[in-house]
Amino acid sequence: MVPKLRVARPTDQLPELLRFYRDGLGLVELASFTAHNGFDGVMLGHPQAPYHLEFTHQPGHHVGWAPTADHLLVFYLPHLPDWQACVQRMEVAGFKPVPAYNPYWDQLGTTFEDPDGYRVVLQHAAWEL
Repeated sequence: MVPKLRVARPTDQLPELLRFYRDGLGLVELASFTAHNGFDGVMLGHPQAPYHLEFTHQPGHHVGWAPTADHLLVFYLPHLPDWQACVQRMEVAGFKPVPAYNPYWDQLGTTFEDPDGYRVVLQHAAWEL
């Protein structure tokens, strides 16, 4: 059995994160909820992928900024046209690349910072493990 992975993270900026991950990164909105046990949220990913991201907001609760600039989600895009299209989609959505905290990621990738300060690397390489 291969488990599915959900990465769940709270935010103060749910609409802005939706724009970053859905409109910029191109993830699909898989589900959303409002006022579920006091939380609003959205789940994003690809319907066939074994992972998805969940972002939640609890009204009246302050989450704050990412702890460091090295908190990353890395997406491996080995096919050059796919990688170029993803980088371009982020830029067209209004998100500009930022220098990676670890310069390794700048060698074959492009890093973007989400509205909460967490970073996404679009890595033009294959996953080799």
